Amino acid sequence: MTDRRILSLWFPRLGADRLMRLEPQLQQMPFAVVREVANMQVLSSVNPVAAGFGIRTGQPVRDAHAMCEGLVTRARNTQSERAFLSVLQRWAGKFSPWVATEADDGLVVDLTGCAHLFGGEASLMEVVQQDCNDLGLAVRMGLADTRGAAWALARFAGQAAGAHRSGDAIDQEARATRSRAGKRRHWTRGGAAPVMQPGRHAATHRIAAPGQTYSALSPLPVAALRLDDGVAEQLARLGLRRIGDLLGQPRASLARRFGRGLVMRMDQAMGSAPEPVSPAKPPDHFAVRLTLPEPIGLEADMLAGIDRLLPRLCAQLRDKGRGARRVRLQAFRSDHDIQSVDIGLARPSHDPDRIRPLLAMKLETIDAGFGIDMLRLEALQSEPLHNRRAVGHLDAGQAVNKRLASNTATDDLIGRIGARVGLDAVTRLYPTESHIPEKTSKVMAAAWSAPYGGDWRRSATPRPLLLWQPEPVNAPDTPKVPEVFRWRGRTLRRRRAVGPERLAPEWWLDDPDWRTGVRDYWVTDTEDGQKLWLFYGHGGTMSSGWFCHGSFA
Repeated sequence: MTDRRILSLWFPRLGADRLMRLEPQLQQMPFAVVREVANMQVLSSVNPVAAGFGIRTGQPVRDAHAMCEGLVTRARNTQSERAFLSVLQRWAGKFSPWVATEADDGLVVDLTGCAHLFGGEASLMEVVQQDCNDLGLAVRMGLADTRGAAWALARFAGQAAGAHRSGDAIDQEARATRSRAGKRRHWTRGGAAPVMQPGRHAATHRIAAPGQTYSALSPLPVAALRLDDGVAEQLARLGLRRIGDLLGQPRASLARRFGRGLVMRMDQAMGSAPEPVSPAKPPDHFAVRLTLPEPIGLEADMLAGIDRLLPRLCAQLRDKGRGARRVRLQAFRSDHDIQSVDIGLARPSHDPDRIRPLLAMKLETIDAGFGIDMLRLEALQSEPLHNRRAVGHLDAGQAVNKRLASNTATDDLIGRIGARVGLDAVTRLYPTESHIPEKTSKVMAAAWSAPYGGDWRRSATPRPLLLWQPEPVNAPDTPKVPEVFRWRGRTLRRRRAVGPERLAPEWWLDDPDWRTGVRDYWVTDTEDGQKLWLFYGHGGTMSSGWFCHGSFA
């Protein structure tokens, strides 16, 4: 007998309950959450009003609308549901410090040694039920000695095993078989298995007494062992519909026919195989605050407060081997208003001298009002920092490390410009492998990318400094370079032309800009001093003609 007690919490309508908390009017109308599965929209969660119309999860949306004309649907937001489940995980920490998430709609709590603090297991589960009712959440609970048994009780308690194959149904058997099966009242002798559905007022939780795991799991269907649907159907075809039927079978035969996964699930449910509850490690939180004896309102006073806060914040980051990427300064005013500014760094850092100038630039945007009572500094985003190690001669390695550590001028410049216009507005170019002129480089945010360390690949023919979308040129539709052409409302005369350079489109892509087909590029000098990059498109899905693609310096 084990001393562990595991509580499993299942939120069958987590997606719908989350949205109904945000939009209370959805509680009074049929409502469902929709997700896409294999290019088809199906329901992932429904509220009680929609369930009253016979709508169920996993049903196609078109069928649900046919059953209920006024059905309201919302698209599923998986990330928001996970964030909501993480909030519920923190809430469940009031019952035990060992709480972990289970799939996308459940929690598992190790209650070993904690139930007596709430007056016993039944009283604790009543508290859980009351809290979920206050939160507007539907919950089903199971409590047992093992994690697998608690999971089974939370999801399958009160359900009997049903038939998985059509041949077991009396209505689809031969007439003689139906007459004989009608006399056999027990489903194990050939009749259809009765399927029990939990009633409207059925209990929302089940408790398996300590040491009573076998008796609690025996009447449940084999799907309660967390098996794949295919394995459960194969077991049902052999007449093994209940967990009790499986526990009495030879383990070697089950393992040979259905794999070791089935035996492992049985051992986990019965406690023969360990299945611990591993709570998620709380994320590192870096924040400091300074409470002021008197309200302040001058920038110099706020800078003095920042000078006290920054070393403490950077010390926290340094101890964890991390550097701040985004920092927020909050000023709490005496009238209970909060003023805040955010700054970003081009490279993660825990150096106060690199963060302070960026904060000083933003202080002018803070309205002190009647005075500021408290300052708070928080690292919203941090990244790990790895110390560089020297290779080779000790003195040479120290010199290289010193030079690399002090070479932060470019990063500081990016951070200062980004504080004004935004870090995403500061970009750099990276070379790419492509013969298409407009694809020879890609634009990347300078704050989130390192400088390119290699040499840029040079083209065999000259490329213009400026490129734009190909613009039509009014000239005769012939491959010969025109003597006179009209472009951007001006008539230009050719002085010299060098070329052609033939470029073909990428045949494996349908690029709308290259539907003019093969191009012949010419470096064209005009009499007014311009040096243009003209090309003649021989025509593909579009008509042929002359275009201007760029200009040389």
